[in-house]
Amino acid sequence: MNKVPVTIRGHELMAEELKRLKSVERPAVIKAIAEARAHGDLKENAEYHAAKEQQGFIEARIKDLEGKLSHLQIIDVTTMNANGRVIFGCTVELIDEATGTEIVYKIVGEDEADIKIGLISFTSPIARALFGKNVGDVVNFSAPSGEKQYEVIEVRYE
Repeated sequence: MNKVPVTIRGHELMAEELKRLKSVERPAVIKAIAEARAHGDLKENAEYHAAKEQQGFIEARIKDLEGKLSHLQIIDVTTMNANGRVIFGCTVELIDEATGTEIVYKIVGEDEADIKIGLISFTSPIARALFGKNVGDVVNFSAPSGEKQYEVIEVRYE
């Protein structure tokens, strides 16, 4: 399997979630299952079935995270010399040519992306259009809402 790029912060968040699942949530659901078992008949024990279902979700997420963590390529953008170009992990400030609105995005891995806080996946149409661009360059790309045109006004490696 190919390596999947992720920022240092993205790796930390995934590792923290895995640790929490293994050390807090898994033991808690095991305890809940044991307590529900103690109540007797398992066929009609809603607490038992709910705890078993929760255990399934936790185990699936643990497996998912372990698989992802084993295939990550952690990229520290602060150590790279990109000469002002847009690269994975950078923060890019843009101006929407149509509205004059200023937008700031950080280009991150797929699992880290959250458009609400300005984190966009490196596989998104805008990120793909931005890669390799410099301050002053204008990018055109297709967004779900139609064609967009942004000017790059700043690129930061933080």
